[in-house]
Amino acid sequence: MEFLKFSLAGLDDFLAYFGLSLVFVAVYLAIYVQVTPYREFKLIREGNAAAAASLSGSLVGFTLPLSSAVIHSVNALDMALWAAIALVVQILVYVAIRLLMPDVVRSIPEGKVGAGVFLGAVSLAAGILNAACMTY
Repeated sequence: MEFLKFSLAGLDDFLAYFGLSLVFVAVYLAIYVQVTPYREFKLIREGNAAAAASLSGSLVGFTLPLSSAVIHSVNALDMALWAAIALVVQILVYVAIRLLMPDVVRSIPEGKVGAGVFLGAVSLAAGILNAACMTY
């Protein structure tokens, strides 16, 4: 029984960080789909690969720095602060791409996969850099 007690020693921290991470993912998705002028989930349900690629890349691009925040934080409040910073950075990435490529708001709903893959890749690349910069 002593082995079980030792094995579950960090379960409370795991649950706290995992739960907080899930909340941040949900908040990120809620904000992202409000910032974009098209309805990603509807488009994805209709089989739009461009919307799936862009949203998937954005989601992974956010979870990379989120995981870095979990790894490097000293407590849940510290993690939440860095997660919020990561969230803002990833939303700004979308805004920047939209300003540089205004046609992206038409291309993704039209199912132009190249635009979706590009947006997803840029989001992913920004997330990698975002995560790497959180090595404080």
